[in-house]
Amino acid sequence: MEILQYAFMQRALLAALLVGIAAPVVGIYLVQRRLALIGDGMGHVALTGVAIGLLTGTAPVLTALVCSVIGAVGIEVLRTRGRATADVLLAVLFYGGIAGGVVLIGLSPDGRAANLNSYLFGSITTTSGSDLVVFAVLSALVLAVAVGLAPRLFAVSNDEEFARAAGLNVLGLNVLLAVLTATTVVVSMRVVGLLLISALMIIPNAVAQQVARSFRASLLVAVGVGVAVSLGGTTASYYLGTPSGGTIVLLAVAVFVVAAVGASSLRVVHSRHNHSARAHRHEHGADCGHEPVAHGDHIDYVHDGHLHAAHGAHYDEH
Repeated sequence: MEILQYAFMQRALLAALLVGIAAPVVGIYLVQRRLALIGDGMGHVALTGVAIGLLTGTAPVLTALVCSVIGAVGIEVLRTRGRATADVLLAVLFYGGIAGGVVLIGLSPDGRAANLNSYLFGSITTTSGSDLVVFAVLSALVLAVAVGLAPRLFAVSNDEEFARAAGLNVLGLNVLLAVLTATTVVVSMRVVGLLLISALMIIPNAVAQQVARSFRASLLVAVGVGVAVSLGGTTASYYLGTPSGGTIVLLAVAVFVVAAVGASSLRVVHSRHNHSARAHRHEHGADCGHEPVAHGDHIDYVHDGHLHAAHGAHYDEH
């Protein structure tokens, strides 16, 4: 393939693969906790970290990671120990992160400030070899913790009171999940951008909710969707000349729309079949009292103004 002939696209696709796996794995716990927007909050705090890196000439990835982790731990401790609700704390995180980033970027030289867009909206083709190494290490750590502690993280995300009664360290696990979220944000910022990273955490899991019926199945579907849209969006952005972050997210949204429409259609069909089954507590036949009508290779029966045909354990309506 032409796209694989270029080293920068090889790095871009590897980075997209890492993000496509890690983001949905962390996002499934955020969806369980109904904290879908916390990724946005972490992204805004990471913006301040990126600004610090650009201003001081240090690695923006590392400064963003430090700021995101501090913000994640702080918001979780305040949520647990303080009186403020989660949505209020997220709002403070949003505004504080943006304000800090804007002020610090205003103090940096123009040349450095221009690099901010690649972190805000993603610039996957600028991923360097050293960036890829850092992303790979962080992704491996995120996956190891998220998968290794899956039963505990699921218990805390699903029902904190039950987890506390079972003797789990709820605060410690919540802080750990917040740190995993912050780390995933930093890993993903070059691929989809700080302003769009939450979408890659949440949308694949929203797709999984439409088609899966268990936590394990949801996780597998979400990771599959995350990898597909990340690699597909990166490839499409190369050929279309569009920003990688926006292309990946739009592709994810398209997959969600298709899954939602398909699942809704299946529910309607299933509901009609169930209604038909409930309406036929007797079996149609020669002596049922309803008019038979030949219909292709089978017989329909006129019932309540519809043509009904036996189909397994239920009746179809025509």
